[in-house]
Amino acid sequence: MPDAAHEALTGRTVAIAEARELDVFAVLLERRGAHVLRYPLVRILDAPDPAPVLAWLREFSQGTFDDLILLTGEGLRRLLRCIQQHEPALQLPFLRALAATRKITRGPKPARALRELGLRSDIEAQVPTTTGVIASLSPLELHGRRIGVQLYGEEPNRVLIDFLSSRAAQVLPVAPYIYAHGSDDAEVRELLARMVRREVDAIAFTSKSQVERLFEVGPSTLVRQALAATAVAAVGPVVAASLAAHGVTVRISPKNSWFMKPLTTELSQSLGTGPHD
Repeated sequence: MPDAAHEALTGRTVAIAEARELDVFAVLLERRGAHVLRYPLVRILDAPDPAPVLAWLREFSQGTFDDLILLTGEGLRRLLRCIQQHEPALQLPFLRALAATRKITRGPKPARALRELGLRSDIEAQVPTTTGVIASLSPLELHGRRIGVQLYGEEPNRVLIDFLSSRAAQVLPVAPYIYAHGSDDAEVRELLARMVRREVDAIAFTSKSQVERLFEVGPSTLVRQALAATAVAAVGPVVAASLAAHGVTVRISPKNSWFMKPLTTELSQSLGTGPHD
């Protein structure tokens, strides 16, 4: 007899904005019966100029950093990728320095990336946001400490940088990847039109950059109209906060495990109990 959980999304149409693990997320939903619309809004690319990243990696690998703040798992993986592509001899010194440095992670994804290397986070932000990282660091003595900050995309994260600077820390940021458009503007507008026509039961966002891309294409009134007609799902607090900043209500989000599998479960539970109004 079929497992009811595997049929929970039968007859439902779910749009996903994920790019890097697009097929993985789609399969998770399709296994539960969903019709999945693939609209990868944002792609992640290596930093176009590897020179500043390599300069940061060489300095870090000398073991002179006291702390490293990892904001994303993707960032750590891209740092390793930069080493492998451009200066493989750096890998062992980098890993040695990484093991010896106090590591602060924003949420479970960078912590998981560390575990893939046989390492662990020394300080995990209780709330996986910049504010959560600052709250975790606030009780600590930071004066004079050399602190590496792995940024997400090209966003400078002035809130975090300014906090560290105000505590007299020496801040050394690195941006190992950038965001690029995944779907062209016409495709994004097509998605919005389908949502307005209520052809889409839910749309799932897995990164803040996806939300910003949707509003970038806009116009914002159309985006809000489309999202108001659709159940909006967010993988975690950062994405939910980005949507809230645009006046969008998030209906579906995991409670405490911010990955695609828990998001799929929440979508199944929310959409699998009757028609979507």
